[in-house]
Amino acid sequence: MKSKFICNEEIRLDVFLASNTSFSRSFIKTMNDEGRILVNGKKEKAGFKLKAGDEIVVDEKEKEQIDVTAEDIPLDIVYEDDDLVVINKQVGLVVHPCSTTKSHTLVNALMHHIKNLSTINGVERPGIVHRLDKDTAGLMIVAKNDYSHKYLSEQLKDKTLNREYKALIRGRIKDDFIVEGYLGRNPKNREQMALVNEKNGKYSKTIFTIDKVYDHFTLLNCKLTTGRTHQIRAHLKSINHPILGDKLYGGLEKTIKTNGQLLFAYKITFVHPSTKEKMTFEADLPDFFKNILKNL
Repeated sequence: MKSKFICNEEIRLDVFLASNTSFSRSFIKTMNDEGRILVNGKKEKAGFKLKAGDEIVVDEKEKEQIDVTAEDIPLDIVYEDDDLVVINKQVGLVVHPCSTTKSHTLVNALMHHIKNLSTINGVERPGIVHRLDKDTAGLMIVAKNDYSHKYLSEQLKDKTLNREYKALIRGRIKDDFIVEGYLGRNPKNREQMALVNEKNGKYSKTIFTIDKVYDHFTLLNCKLTTGRTHQIRAHLKSINHPILGDKLYGGLEKTIKTNGQLLFAYKITFVHPSTKEKMTFEADLPDFFKNILKNL
């Protein structure tokens, strides 16, 4: 079902819709990202400034409900207390159910192993504060109650929750560098993200430092300043140094067989929601990653 609205004042798009519908601003943003909100026939950002007379059309199709059940999937739990869990996610595990993957996800595993999970993100994403791609392994924080979820989410927003990665890339780089710019859907391949203009993307920044240089490859430390979808992968692709094993961004090598892309979230730092103590966790590279480095 599509609903039509006519704006009669200058106001942000998401604020206008929140005032004229039962939808939350976060759900409005999700619908807008899915292209289900048009202003005068065009897609605009959720914060777009409406003018009097603008026509807004909202596609209110119902979201497919996914039945999420607990599954006995092994989890590497690094730390757990009453507020949160730190896990070391394995390669190949999707974080939460979606239209294409309805079971055997991290959420299904969490529901089996963890008694309580936050409810902020609904039944399909309980406890999920941030995500990793299916083929990216490494450390993630999971919230066990709504207060902890909100507290950790605020740290993501104000950049006090820090995540660092190791990435093995094609090519030799000898000096530290930064990649920044507006990241959005690649107009030539909608499965990819790419650096685009400000109107079509969100600001992104990654700090890269050299760990080790090999004959034809470089091991990098990657520190996120922002946390956009596929950020590290797309940033490295943009400078023609894709991550090895990254099929989507052109990182496959005939001579090197990988178990997913060689990108690993090895370190995470945050302030604990209850104790207010700064906590840092580090994880060793997976065995398959270590073996490739040894062979280089």
